[in-house]
Amino acid sequence: MIPDKNLIKLRFEQAAATYEQQATVQHLVADRLLALLAGAAPALAPASLLEIGCCTGLLTEKIATRFPSLTHLTVSDLVASFAPCVERKVGNLARNMTFLAGDIEGVILPDRYDLIISSSTLHWVHDLPGLCRKLHAHLNPHALLAVSVYGVENLREIRAVTGMGLRYQDLAQLQAVVAEKFTIVAAEQARETLWFTNPFAVLQHLRDTGVNSVGQQAWTRKQVNEFITAYTRHFSGEQGVCLTYHPMFIIARPNATPI
Repeated sequence: MIPDKNLIKLRFEQAAATYEQQATVQHLVADRLLALLAGAAPALAPASLLEIGCCTGLLTEKIATRFPSLTHLTVSDLVASFAPCVERKVGNLARNMTFLAGDIEGVILPDRYDLIISSSTLHWVHDLPGLCRKLHAHLNPHALLAVSVYGVENLREIRAVTGMGLRYQDLAQLQAVVAEKFTIVAAEQARETLWFTNPFAVLQHLRDTGVNSVGQQAWTRKQVNEFITAYTRHFSGEQGVCLTYHPMFIIARPNATPI
């Protein structure tokens, strides 16, 4: 299924008040991305940084703490109304922050950066190879790209029951895309399993994190009941019912542009 950018924007706007309380995995993924980056480049001290898909500032707040070297921070998101929330998260750095509202695939990037970072976002884009070429053109020669996206097993329970889901890549496919313009420094993947009391709580979790952005039509009561029955039958365990996340991580350096 090709992501509907307008629907994604709407769902994340609706989840603004609940996102960070429910985004357990997104917190873990952001922390792991920063840890992998620190291991790959322990002396990294970027002066300029672009974050793609900042949402309410979950990763942005960690970035502001991790990199006191920053003199300018650029963040982007589909949802323009996230800007005040992000500004509050970064303290004094807000005076030197630029918020780019819009689709990263189309928005004009105003600068070149020492680090471009994105967590739990780029699986939504339509043309990842094209975006990688664009980002390569906006990185300084010794800069880094750090991204986390979700892989083929992500939300596998939802796909199994409903037949709906994004067309995720596996880690080898992701590495091949990035390697067209970058040298990969580090790459890894993980599985995170969340447990819920019942399938209805799974649906609520997806709504509260804005992740339910692959279907536009509201379900009928019959469809909801069928979902609950099937999900309970196939994905129950001692802790309730499970939901799988499949984060993948890549740290890469831009290849030199031929003269």
